[in-house]
Amino acid sequence: MSVSEQTPGTDSGLDVGPQRRSPRLNTGLRIVYIGTSILLLLSVVRIITGANDLTSPGTMAAALGLAVPIGMAGLGGLWSERSGVVNIGLEGMLILGTFGAGWAGYQWGPWAGVLAAVAFGALGGLLHAIACVTFAVDQIVVGVAINILALGITQFLAAEWFAGVPGGGSTQSPPVSSPMPSLTIPGVSSAAESVADSNVFLVSDIAGVVAGVTTNLSYLTIIAILMLVLTWFVLWRTAFGLRLRSCGEAPHAAATLGVNVIKYKYIAVVTSGALAGLGGAYLAIVAASIYREGQTAGRGYIGLAAMIFGNWRPGGLAAGAGLFGYTDALQLRGSFAVHALLLFVAILLLLYAAYLIYRRRWVGMGLSLVFGVAVLAWYLSTEDLPPQIPTMTPYIATLLVLALSSQRLRMPAADGKPYIKGED
Repeated sequence: MSVSEQTPGTDSGLDVGPQRRSPRLNTGLRIVYIGTSILLLLSVVRIITGANDLTSPGTMAAALGLAVPIGMAGLGGLWSERSGVVNIGLEGMLILGTFGAGWAGYQWGPWAGVLAAVAFGALGGLLHAIACVTFAVDQIVVGVAINILALGITQFLAAEWFAGVPGGGSTQSPPVSSPMPSLTIPGVSSAAESVADSNVFLVSDIAGVVAGVTTNLSYLTIIAILMLVLTWFVLWRTAFGLRLRSCGEAPHAAATLGVNVIKYKYIAVVTSGALAGLGGAYLAIVAASIYREGQTAGRGYIGLAAMIFGNWRPGGLAAGAGLFGYTDALQLRGSFAVHALLLFVAILLLLYAAYLIYRRRWVGMGLSLVFGVAVLAWYLSTEDLPPQIPTMTPYIATLLVLALSSQRLRMPAADGKPYIKGED
């Protein structure tokens, strides 16, 4: 039986029986249940603290926007690592994407900027593939080198191409010639905003989410969401995706079944760079309308963390990107909202600790309990936060989530292991 004839299914599997498929029918319901539970808890905390920014339309819209570059970087990492190649260079590919978007965007418009960003990111992915797949260089070392190289190249090119251009300089491009089009759903957006302003328990919070995702929704955000859905379909519902994932699980076994492992790794890593470049396009065209040095602010690394948190799956990745985007958006609203978030985190950690007691997972329970009590004590003993704490919120959330989710993670079996044709 060839790889292309097998049924796509499990993470590890090249063979999966019907009995493994039934739990997936409830995936959508589980996502709705978890999302509703989190929103309910946020509503409780909002009522207790009076921090209406926790679920306001502005916060939700900002969270969605801030999640896009993180999600695209993480999605790029997912493509690469599902093929067995670790991509630490996502930050560098994100930088290349921002530069390409700024360079082409100010000359030919936003859509040209998007195409240039994808191309620049794909070039970074190609470099990573040549070094890691063809020459089997250590993947971590290459990724770090790409991050450094991308920063140096963009600094040099910015000084050469943008200095002396009106609106440009050695650290930034001229503004993008026109804004990226956006979409607002008439009727739904205005009605949801009115309900959100009423501050009714849970109802206003749901309306805040609806208003946030239906008002001034950038076309690039819509494309990013479609990329998540398309990735799930291609990697888990097609023979191509099964072959690509087999390269990350058992490349030598896949090769014996006729899979061109090197070709699939190249496709995955170049696609990885292109997706990271798309995230860079969002930063330069939608978020800022300009390329500016340092604007990625480590989002490539946070995207990598979102991918790991999501257990190398698009749905989990989207949840992780949304979480980090939300914490980033909240810190922009001010320290009062972040202080209220402490209570939410404390309650969530304590509830999770109770769940882990039921599941008899003692290590995770201990961590959750300790963190939960500490955060609750922090909330009760303070009325405000130092200005530095809100800025650190996304990074603290990244470390906390990875620490608590580490016990359930399972990376592809051959992830990070060099593949040399003919060797086992």
